[in-house]
Order: sequence, then structure tokens, then C-alpha cells
Amino acid sequence: MIQILSYLLISFACVYAILVLWMRKGWATIQAPTGLLLSTKTVSVIIAARNEELNIRRTIESIMNQNFPGELLELIIIDDHSDDNTSAIVKEYAERGVKLIQLNENGRMNSYKKLAISRAIDCCRGEIVITTDADCRMGANWLATVIGTFEKEDAYLLSSPVVYSEEKSFFERLQTLEFLYLIGLGAAGIGNRKPTTCNGANLAYRKDIFKQMGGFKGIDELASGDDELFLHKVAEKHPERISFCKSEEATVYTDAKPDLRSFISQRRRWASKSTKYKNKGVIALGIAIWLFNVLLLVGAILAVAGIKTLAWVVLFALLLKMIVELFFIQPLTNFAKRTNLLWYLPILSLAHILYLAYIGILGNIGKYDWKGRQVK
Repeated sequence: MIQILSYLLISFACVYAILVLWMRKGWATIQAPTGLLLSTKTVSVIIAARNEELNIRRTIESIMNQNFPGELLELIIIDDHSDDNTSAIVKEYAERGVKLIQLNENGRMNSYKKLAISRAIDCCRGEIVITTDADCRMGANWLATVIGTFEKEDAYLLSSPVVYSEEKSFFERLQTLEFLYLIGLGAAGIGNRKPTTCNGANLAYRKDIFKQMGGFKGIDELASGDDELFLHKVAEKHPERISFCKSEEATVYTDAKPDLRSFISQRRRWASKSTKYKNKGVIALGIAIWLFNVLLLVGAILAVAGIKTLAWVVLFALLLKMIVELFFIQPLTNFAKRTNLLWYLPILSLAHILYLAYIGILGNIGKYDWKGRQVK
């Protein structure tokens, strides 16, 4: 039994290393945008907001102060049943053209955010839709860079970077490094022409493609997935028309979770999307990574229990894991100008073993709290 576990652990460690190196190649394949085209298309920035009175004003100001033609820009904010001053703050910007939609759904549902985005797209005038979140901030050239890349690439869907910033604790800085890893995986998949993931806080797509794909039909019962599952719908038919904007100026900045409870709730919500994956390759990738971490955890427990021969196998697997993760994440920290975070990598690599083993199970069962609601 121990010998079988050793063989499995070594095999999965090698598979994991190959996967990470392949992803590193995908990131390197993506070229930074140059010679961007001036926008000729109308753009609708859409934000679904719930109880965001502390953040929404800063986000609106960031978008309204873009170096982008005002006549081509439309900002729509959907208030998702807020019980604070979110709507009142948005209304202050009505004279500057900011549009407010207020949801007023009586029946209980699971995916309010997808409903909010769909409602906005139904009435927006933009040929290109960009979704972001109500707690995000952007540099003045964000929109011009994203749309310039979108038009130059003749994309159907464009994913762009999201980075945590303004951290207040060690835990938040650890999340920033881990989130860079996730954004890098999404970009690398696109670079390899195998799109797997993206982030709805910085996602652009053509309105006509959204309609052509049937919008969120088929994925609308899940609370999460307005980004990743829609990406999969587009990738199923048009993988070559999906791009990633590898530019610092295209980056959207947001906040890490302040505590472990909110972090776990967020990641359970993200993991719940995996039940709707149709691409067998993406499913196999997720299972392989989860199994590798489970095997590492079991091996470490047995090694601590006194099985010395297994200890060397676990040590080999851990070192291989950390080395390839360093090789992958180092250029990502360079891109985000956060190389100081590399000191946290050994801690993150170890924490990931417990976290992924736990989330891989809990993310696919039961309900979790999100924005004050119990969803699944």
C-alpha cells in the first residue's frame, strides 16, 4: 500500500510539474499590446452592486475619469436589492450619464448577479460590454487599453488582469500572491489556446456574441459563473477569438478578503462552478491538481506518523511543487511589480495543500453565504 502511494505521489508530482511548465509557456506566449487602435465602438461598462456604499463612489469616479471618448462610453450600475445607500450614491451621478437599474425580484433565486448583468445588456447601447465590480479601481488608461486591445485582436472575448492591492495584513498579502497565480493560470490557458478561467472584475465581450451564445442560459442557476462559465461557452465555438490583455495599464485593482471565513466563502462560491464544466480537459486538469494535493496531504500525515520511506517521497514532491510554482509565478510578480511577495511562496505552497483538498470537496456540496444570502 505504501509503495503504491509512493508511486502515485511521484507520478502526480511529475504531472503537476508538466502542467505548471505548460502554463508558464502559455503566459510567455502572450505579447504585451503595442500600437493600440483608437476605439470606434460604443462601450457599456456594467457593474452589479449589492450593499457597496463604502466602495461604489470610488469605482464610479475611476470609470468616469478614463482617458476615453465620453460619447462612446456608457456606465450602467444594477443595484441588487441593496439595503444601504448604494442606489442613492449612484443617483448622484445621473447628470453625468450614469444609469441605474434596480432589481426588485420577489421570488428567491440563486443567481442574482447573472440576472443583473443580463438586464443591463438587454438595454445597453454598447457594442462591447465590460463587466467589473463595485469595489474595483482602475488607472486612467484602463478602458483605452482594454478596448484598444479588444479591437486590435478582433476578439469576441477579452480577459484582463485583476490584482489585489492596499493589503492591510499578512493574510491579505498571502491572498495577493495566490490570486496572481490564479490570474496567471487564466492568462496562460488563453495563451495556450485552451481557455479555462477568467475574472468577471475585468472581462470584455461583444454584445452580439453574448446574445448568440444565449447569454447565461444553461448556467443561470448557479450563483457564480458569470465569467468563467460564459468563457467556456465562447471557447467551445470560438477559442481562437479569446484573448488576454497583458498590460499593466489594463489592470483592475481590488481588495483581498479580510478574514478566513470570508475567504473560504468566496472560494467555495468559485469552486461551485466546476459542477457545470463541460470541457473534459478542464475537468481532468482540476481533478489531477486536486488529487496531487490530497496525495501530498495523506503522504505527509503518514510520514509524520513514522513511515520514513514515505517522508523522502513527500519531500521530493513538495520541492518539485515549490520549484515549478516559483518558475511560474516569478514573471507574474514582475508583471504586477510585487516581487516582494515571492518570500511568501513556501507558506502559500504548503497552505495550498490543505486549502485545495478542503475546497475541492466543500465547494461542490451544500450552501454558502454570499452578500448576506445563502446560495449554492
